[in-house]
Parts: sequence; structure tokens; C-alpha cells
Amino acid sequence: MKKLLVINASARGSQSHSRTLTEVFVNHWRQQHPGAEINCRELGNTYVPHITNEWITANVKPVAERTDKDLEILGASDAYINELREADIVVLGTPMYNWSIPSTLKAYIDQVMRFNETFTIDPANQEKPYVGLLQHKTLVLLVARGLQDYEPGEYNAALNFQTTYLKTVFNMMGIDDIHLVAVNGTSMNKEVLTSTIRQAHQQVQSVIKGMQQ
Repeated sequence: MKKLLVINASARGSQSHSRTLTEVFVNHWRQQHPGAEINCRELGNTYVPHITNEWITANVKPVAERTDKDLEILGASDAYINELREADIVVLGTPMYNWSIPSTLKAYIDQVMRFNETFTIDPANQEKPYVGLLQHKTLVLLVARGLQDYEPGEYNAALNFQTTYLKTVFNMMGIDDIHLVAVNGTSMNKEVLTSTIRQAHQQVQSVIKGMQQ
């Protein structure tokens, strides 16, 4: 049975639209897979360490030369990466903050984008030098955005530093099977928001159904 890692990055609680999407996903997944193994990682309302000079120093050391202090500094990063390695499906729920992602999610990405841990480099391939080490996994992006039309070719596409960035970094780590479901228009009138929420919930079910085929 496939293992899920569910990541929530919203600073909001029960009123968060991205959290609601992850809940909808988990509920439908459990209906289809009773007893499913689901691991949850909270980012939005917990401390996520930022990269420091000490972290960089510990990270570039050969593994055999790392001290206990180095291992402590890299502890959160190692835990995050192990969760990604063990998961078959990563379900990431995040809002759009200022056309990008929450700072805690950015800090998390800095912790998991590690050379020779989640990606390496092929110097012989100048066009595509990055080689992802987290392969054969699926990423489901469940996002919430205040306005609409953020996808390629749409009106606000140039302002989308949220999903374009997330797709890029996870692809560099080897995850190229990526599904996107968005609640667009969270700051718009109630009628528009109700409609987009309903559509997003239906899309979540469709994504799950597609994974089972």
C-alpha cells in the first residue's frame, strides 16, 4: 500500500482553504484505502529552522567527519528528507502569500534541497545538470490563491511564483509526476469562492481516482 506524506504550510487553522483540501484528500484516500499509512508534517504553525553558517559548514563536511554537534544541526533536515524518501505520495497544501509561498515552506525547501541527498549534478549534461534522487514518487499540490487566472496563458500567470517554483524544486529532486488542484478566488465574492471550492473538491477526487488506474 502506498505511503502518504501530508504537508500543511498555511498559518491559518480551520479557516485555511489549503488545509481543507488536504483534509478532503486524506478523507477520500482513507475511504479507498482503509488502514492507509499517512504521515503528517506541520509547517505553518511550527518552527522550521533556517539555513545558517553552522548548517552550511556541517552539510559540506564528509559524513564520516561530522561531529555530534553537526548531526544535531542537520537533524531537522535529515528528518524531513527521510519522510520524503519513505513516502510514495507527497500531498502539499499551501496558500499563496504575496504571489509566492509561506516563509516556513521556503525554509523547509532549503532544508530538503541537499546535494547528494535529494539531488546531485551531472557535469556532462549542461542542459539538464540536476539529477533528482527522490524518484518514483507523486506530488499533489493543493493550493489556495486570493485571485484567479494564475496558470500558463492566463491573466495573472506572470505573478505565479507559487506553483511554478514548487514544481521546479520538486522536479529537481526527482519528482516529476505532479498534480495540481487550486482553490482560486479566496478574496473574491462568496458566490465565486463557493464555486471554486466545489470544483476543487471534485478535482481532488478525480486525482485520487486517476492514481488508482
